[in-house]
Amino acid sequence: MCGIIGIYDHNHLGGIREQVLREMLSSLVHRGPDGQGIYRDNSVVLGHRRLSIIDLSTGAQPMANEDSSIHVCANGEIFNYREIASDLEKRGHSFRTTCDIEVILHLYEEYGTGLLEHLEGQFAFALWDAKAKKLVLARDRFGICPLYYSMHKDMLVFASEIKAMMPFLGRLRLSPEGMAQVFTFWAPVAPRTAFDGIRQLRPGQCMVFREGSTESYQYWDVRFPASGDHDLIEEGKAMAMIHDLLDESTSMRLRSDVPVGAYLSGGLDSSIISALVKRHVPGMETFSVSFSDPSFDESAFQESMGRSLGTHHHVHKIGYEDIGSVFEQVVWHAETPVLRSAPAPMFLLSQLARENGIKVVLTGEGADELFGGYDIFKETLIRRFWARQPESAARPQLLFALYPHSPVQMRRSGRMLISFYREDLMKTMHFGYSHLPTWRTTSAIQQFFSEEFRMTISAYDPVTELEELIPGEFSSWHPLNQAQYLEIKLLLAGYLLSSQGERMTMAHGVEGRYPFLSHRLCEFASRLSPHLKLKGLKEKYILKKTFRHELPPEIFSRVKQPYGAPNKEAFFWNTHPRSNIEPYLGRDSIVSAGVFDPDRVESLMAKCARQGRMSFRDNSALLGILSTQMLLDQFC
Repeated sequence: MCGIIGIYDHNHLGGIREQVLREMLSSLVHRGPDGQGIYRDNSVVLGHRRLSIIDLSTGAQPMANEDSSIHVCANGEIFNYREIASDLEKRGHSFRTTCDIEVILHLYEEYGTGLLEHLEGQFAFALWDAKAKKLVLARDRFGICPLYYSMHKDMLVFASEIKAMMPFLGRLRLSPEGMAQVFTFWAPVAPRTAFDGIRQLRPGQCMVFREGSTESYQYWDVRFPASGDHDLIEEGKAMAMIHDLLDESTSMRLRSDVPVGAYLSGGLDSSIISALVKRHVPGMETFSVSFSDPSFDESAFQESMGRSLGTHHHVHKIGYEDIGSVFEQVVWHAETPVLRSAPAPMFLLSQLARENGIKVVLTGEGADELFGGYDIFKETLIRRFWARQPESAARPQLLFALYPHSPVQMRRSGRMLISFYREDLMKTMHFGYSHLPTWRTTSAIQQFFSEEFRMTISAYDPVTELEELIPGEFSSWHPLNQAQYLEIKLLLAGYLLSSQGERMTMAHGVEGRYPFLSHRLCEFASRLSPHLKLKGLKEKYILKKTFRHELPPEIFSRVKQPYGAPNKEAFFWNTHPRSNIEPYLGRDSIVSAGVFDPDRVESLMAKCARQGRMSFRDNSALLGILSTQMLLDQFC
């Protein structure tokens, strides 16, 4: 990955001071510590900060074609560049470098914006066609690489990170609508961001700017067949296809001129990827975080998998104070409020990888979304089953089967659990049925908004706006597929690949690569019968069966433990808040910012001081308020 910036004015780009451009690029040095470049003409400026991974000597950007009529600067990787280059050479194109990004130039010469259909990768790029006076911006299919933009005095400014636009735009303002989305879905939904006037390309979107006009289109999206129209494929063949597609995807994502490692969480997904990597990289390095708090620690499974693979394994053991001490940096890189502390350990993990000379890591994100691994998928099917006989006393008892890691606690609070899920039980025709309980819980945190701030969003409903982005055929899909789509578009793209993923790896100049997020694997998985993904209440059935003989048995027999990290405990020492958060949560600071109600915040702080473990809602409120206050200080 790298970092890009740009400014475009179709009339005539005025005198943009070099100091502004240098400051824009300097703000991205963490993304690209290995060099920088600038191209400018009368209409456009393109800037690039480089993280050298492929073609270390001749891959500098912005990069031009032979007659310098087309220029490109890109963030990310084109994994199938060798195959593309071979095909283009047969068509008469010649290459001056072995850099993957050069294929974008020649594909554009051959196919125009149709080039995007040929790319297997994770990328965000800006391409300037000087002859046609046309600027093309594009983002990869899953939204792994970020790309933000804003209009300012009839000029378009864009960058890999929001902070890179601030030398040009100045200080920013929070977006009330973006905040409402964060405090409902955990993250802004593209094209919105947390800041007013700052937009982001959607995953799989291309935008073309030319002579004052803008064309935008979706070149790819996740799609599922109508319920009952899934491919009829026997298990053995499905397993073989999954194995081949994932192995091919992993092999492509190992293409690099620098050492490649892998994250090893101890769970199924990262273990699969690590095992596939080991087949191609015998002396592989793996990296994990462990926790001093045993309720979050998975080190026993990490060590077991590391021994099984024989990798050179590195572990960063994290205590409460480690999370609290880096949280300001986490918010600075996330550029949005976060409702969990989970990004902080990932920030520290990428630091560990970089300190050990690793610039590229492969990880297991995407498997849960593609193969039905989350509890929310099971909840959805149980709730729909219950809704067919809403007065049944037996059917809601299935909810307890979702939490085998804490059956005593869940049964003790069974009445509350059943009451919680009953609230939206009969809204089975709602497009967001699978996620309504989660959205309801998260949006309850909005009660901490000040009265003035609530007034700014009183007429805005993030769920209604989200519905406008849903495909027309969505209602014909199987309920599991509907839930998968929402999880891919909201949590995966908006949070896991962003605040907890790419933004945390790139904070230390480490590129995360995600073999499960091959569009070919996704398209195959989307056509599989839902029963091959979720068999009864057995999650990721076909994926587990595919790799059962390649991993230690304890990886399959263990109870699934979603990745998480200590929240309140990281910011309170006994009954007192840690000194680094007091300036943000003090009454004067809350009043001055105007986003949150100071009385409610004080009550929350008192609850944090006197209680041990906190509820999901209260933990989310604490983290959301704290990160928003930090964001205001950093950006506004």
